[in-house]
Amino acid sequence: MKNRSIILALALSIGLLTASCNHDDDGNGGETIVPLTGKWEISKIGTTSGGTETLTDAPQNQSGCNKDYMELKIDNTVIEGDYDSTLAPCSFTTDSGIYSRSHNNLTRAIDGVTTVQDIVNLTIHELKLKDASGNIEVYVR
Repeated sequence: MKNRSIILALALSIGLLTASCNHDDDGNGGETIVPLTGKWEISKIGTTSGGTETLTDAPQNQSGCNKDYMELKIDNTVIEGDYDSTLAPCSFTTDSGIYSRSHNNLTRAIDGVTTVQDIVNLTIHELKLKDASGNIEVYVR
């Protein structure tokens, strides 16, 4: 009787250990769990050439104005805000459309133009996107 109790306890322990250590990944296919939704201000732009990234401060951010942004909403709508001083100081316009995420790709469709970019980096504070031509956009929250 004592041997059966020991064998049963050992079998249960091995079963629990196997179940708790069965999967090393979190089941999300290698994607980050940081939410993509939110308001992202453009910070830097750049290119990749020969494997080397070159980033500069985003020239579309007008001095003295708020930063241009992209807001990704939970209902898969996107709003792009643009501050431009060409006609009037810090004139503000928005364009809206839809977006989707498939694995590590972000696709936006705004005013009939579809943009597909790879999500290179996504943290709580930074979103780095790169298109097929090697153009890079870095956004911050």
